[in-house]
Amino acid sequence: MAKLYSNYPQTKNNLNPKKETVDFLLNYSKALSVIHCNKLKFEALLN
Repeated sequence: MAKLYSNYPQTKNNLNPKKETVDFLLNYSKALSVIHCNKLKFEALLN
């Protein structure tokens, strides 16, 4: 597998996400709540 990827030159692409994608991720992170109880973690999506 290493030989397959080593033949291609490393190029830097300027990745610019859409505004909708950024808004979706921000809203999701705002709605996500993690509750710690002893050694357990509960994830709740407050939507």
